[in-house]
Formats: sequence, C-alpha cells, structure tokens
Amino acid sequence: MKLQPLGDRVLIKVEAAEEKTKGGLFIPQNAQEKTQVATVVAIGDDETIKVKAGDRVMYDKYVGTAVKIEADEHLVVRFSELIAIIQ
Repeated sequence: MKLQPLGDRVLIKVEAAEEKTKGGLFIPQNAQEKTQVATVVAIGDDETIKVKAGDRVMYDKYVGTAVKIEADEHLVVRFSELIAIIQ
C-alpha cells in the first residue's frame, strides 16, 4: 500500500521505543514511554512544508492518525504538529 498525504500533512514512520536502559535493564512494555521521534516518509503538496522524506523529526504527543503500512506503525500528522528536525 502506498500513501500520499494531501495539503499540509506529513506521513511519518514512528521509531520503536527503547526496550533497555543504558545500564542494561529491560523496561516492561507497559512502562515504556511512547517515543516522539519519527522519520518522514512522504509529504503533502503544500509549499509551506519545510521537511523532506528521510528527515528525522520530533512530534507532539497524541497527534495524527495512526496507519499500519506493511506491519509498521505510521502517523499522518499536520506539518504544524511537528516540533523539530533532528540533525
């Protein structure tokens, strides 16, 4: 399935949450903090969008529409809901 966002929306692939601390302790799945870092997969056709495919971004918590593409978790979010580009 291929998905192309419209307007000012961006399709991002959510990165997996950390399962282990730096010290080597395993974090139970119910105690893991939901990650807020993702990779941009596709962008809409609005000219004001300042990210491109492949950029790593931070996004607001609890935003967007969840979509599963080939068993991977993705979100469709508005560009304004992205917080920063990670370089």
